[in-house]
Amino acid sequence: MPVEIIDQQDLPVPRSWLRKKLEEALLFLGIPEKEATFILLDDFQITLYNQQYLGRPYPTNVISFSQREGPFAAIQPHLLGDALLSVETARREAKEYNLPFRHYLLALAIHGLLHLLGHEHETSPVAAQLMVKKELKLLKGLLGVKARKILNFVRRREYMPAKLAVNVDHVATVREARKVNYPDPIHAAVLAELGGAHGIVVHLREDRRHIQDRDVRLLREIVKTKLVLEMAATEEMIKLAKEIRPDQVTLVPERRQEITTEGGLKVKGRTAKVREVVEELKEAGLKVSIFIDPDPEQLKAAAKTGADVVELHTGHYAEAKGPEEMELEFARLEEAARIARDLGFEVHAGHGLHYENITPVAAIPEIEEFSIGHAIVARAIMIGMKEAVREMLCLIERAR
Repeated sequence: MPVEIIDQQDLPVPRSWLRKKLEEALLFLGIPEKEATFILLDDFQITLYNQQYLGRPYPTNVISFSQREGPFAAIQPHLLGDALLSVETARREAKEYNLPFRHYLLALAIHGLLHLLGHEHETSPVAAQLMVKKELKLLKGLLGVKARKILNFVRRREYMPAKLAVNVDHVATVREARKVNYPDPIHAAVLAELGGAHGIVVHLREDRRHIQDRDVRLLREIVKTKLVLEMAATEEMIKLAKEIRPDQVTLVPERRQEITTEGGLKVKGRTAKVREVVEELKEAGLKVSIFIDPDPEQLKAAAKTGADVVELHTGHYAEAKGPEEMELEFARLEEAARIARDLGFEVHAGHGLHYENITPVAAIPEIEEFSIGHAIVARAIMIGMKEAVREMLCLIERAR
């Protein structure tokens, strides 16, 4: 039997269908004489393999152990090896991505099979692209063009995880509630970097409600990754940015009455004014981003400003009521990310993202970086900043 499926978990799976499709995959690949074993596990079981062999203390959807290498490769050349799949993770992810479970399980099995054949998407972007093309060709042949959801999912999915920039504003919010000198956002930034953050974000508001000038100046001295300064496009803030010289400036709208930023910067109709600000900041040698709604017209207007980056406002997705509205807002983000990349922007995203809603957005391949603050600070109250950052990074990395 070319494909053996060993089921060691309790959830129902379409084993006969899966075996048939995987045997067809071997025929498509021109290797019907080869043999592969697929072992179905739960999260606890696959975590044990991750810990023992890969040093990862968490469950993943698939792990492959190829027989093409090692001492027994020449003895049994017809054996490809073992692919381990967590059915528990597969069911959870299929629900998160709104995909048919059996199609998603087959896609994971195909991914594992290609690993057994020597494909390694983590070695380079080219290797990742080649592997995706092979996956798409196999899935299209096995499921037909009607399986558009899973084909589109695999088509858009790349394997380089996005970066995480941690916003420490709300550490300062707690401090300013008592007007004392603790907790210190500087301390929080150091711990966030130790937890793996790729950058630190602060929003210096006109009313100085949380972050203070002192904070930005000290952060400029101690941040080892990159410092992102969010600010309104006012003369005061432009002058300050040129003096402090953060690694990136993000232009955001700002109203005194709002609790937090309520939407993206309206660029359409104000393109010339925004362009003036962008040009002044870039002339000072600063990288410039615009915080913007996932609106094609706003993105096209932003493209005329000369900005380097757009950060897509994810607030409408995060605040969506019910699955239908969330799916609609997610589709807007997907489309906006593609448009932004096509317009030549580096694409970031943020606002309202937390541990329960980050996974689908983190799988959008065009998004290179997420800015997340409130959720991480809230989690850090319970488990500490380093661990809170690590948990969020783990979710982002596993999404791709």
